[in-house]
Amino acid sequence: MSGRDYSDYGSGTATRSGSGTGRVVTGVAWAVLLLGLWLWSREVTDVRHGMSAPTTGDVAAVGRPAQAELPPVVPPLTGARPNRLDIPAMGVQAPVVARGLDRDGAIEPPSYDQPGVVGWYARGTRPGAPGTALFVGHVDTETRPAVFYKLSALRIGEKIRVARSDGRIAEFTVDDVQVIDRDHFDARQAYGVRQSGRAELRLVTCGGTFDRTSRTYTANVVVSAYLSGTGP
Repeated sequence: MSGRDYSDYGSGTATRSGSGTGRVVTGVAWAVLLLGLWLWSREVTDVRHGMSAPTTGDVAAVGRPAQAELPPVVPPLTGARPNRLDIPAMGVQAPVVARGLDRDGAIEPPSYDQPGVVGWYARGTRPGAPGTALFVGHVDTETRPAVFYKLSALRIGEKIRVARSDGRIAEFTVDDVQVIDRDHFDARQAYGVRQSGRAELRLVTCGGTFDRTSRTYTANVVVSAYLSGTGP
């Protein structure tokens, strides 16, 4: 452990309690995703927008515009596996690896020695196809920020691009950014399809403060986006 303090790095907002560094996201930290995956299997759809619990620990979200002029929805694509995730506003160009569930039934994030890699839940929706595709990534490691460190600073209207195995680019537009306290986590709101028939995307990482007792963060950052463009 280096003891390096990078709390002011970029525009990330994962707040650490006390001194020292952040921690990699543990398997326990992702357990909150399990209920959402269970709800998916029950075909939860048409979640009302903006019904999440109060946000916490998200300094960068203060002043985020409540309304933004967004591009129209485009028809979904046929399914294809994701190869790369690009988020220009964050300076992210990350390879994507397929992930499943661990022995506890929680989704597996990328391995701890791959902080720059994004995990895609391969048993769910493929990005660009109808439904909600789920991507997860680490917020930090013991020594430095990781791929989703700046996730909560994304703004409504910014773009997320997924390079797919069929050679197509699926471009998504951010329409919601939430930091949801784990004690008030609403899996239906976080992971359910917002509008039937759309191709949607969720990016998830940890947020809030780091609890040294449980070795987990106190909240989840959940970014929602919808398919707004395609290209070769």
